[in-house]
Amino acid sequence: MKIAIDTHSHTIASGHAYCTIREMASAAAKKGLQGLAITEHAPTMPGTCHPFYFSNLKVIPRQMSGVEMLFGVELNILDADGTIDLSEALLKEMDLVIASLHLPCFAKGATKEIYTEAYLKVMKNPYVNIIGHPDDGRIPVDYEKIVEAAAKYGKILEVNNSSLTPGGFRQNARENQHTILELCKKYKVPVTLASDAHVDSDVGNVRYSLEVVRECGFPEELVVNTSIEKLKKYIGICPKG
Repeated sequence: MKIAIDTHSHTIASGHAYCTIREMASAAAKKGLQGLAITEHAPTMPGTCHPFYFSNLKVIPRQMSGVEMLFGVELNILDADGTIDLSEALLKEMDLVIASLHLPCFAKGATKEIYTEAYLKVMKNPYVNIIGHPDDGRIPVDYEKIVEAAAKYGKILEVNNSSLTPGGFRQNARENQHTILELCKKYKVPVTLASDAHVDSDVGNVRYSLEVVRECGFPEELVVNTSIEKLKKYIGICPKG
């Protein structure tokens, strides 16, 4: 199994990443990727870009170094109501929308029930395509409820390579990802294998995501980013506008 497009990456605009858009595109081309999604952190993340950044994405070429570029956002889920930090008007303009829970952007001391509810509510948002890194043991959730909701609302769950990389800061990610993938098989929920690259050398790196997918015997037909056309079809499940 090989991915054709990396669905999650960041540039210097996110504040804690290290390369430009063109450097990331060049790395994607050198690694043989057909596509790359740039998904900067939304405004609540400390140090990231202003909403104006997202309003001006239309000026960037959609082909760089022979790579098809998608430009989107990694939203922050802010509370149990599934509140996110970019306006509906801007979400309509995004090629791809990821929604993630990040501890710096969520109320301290939340419970498993609150975190679970936050995911369930954000999945009702028609502009959200992908749930980012739902594998972090520091953010305990009811995985069966989350996967059931993903099936109901047509969302894609992410197998995040950064989470699975040895020495990473997310806890019990490999064990949790096994649980998620088994449930995704049960409910026929699609996944994307994504690098979450913050530097050009990591673009397209899904080594550990592939390992976990193989260990679980996960069906390739439910991996959405093995072709750009397949990804676009699944994103179309979530109506825009």
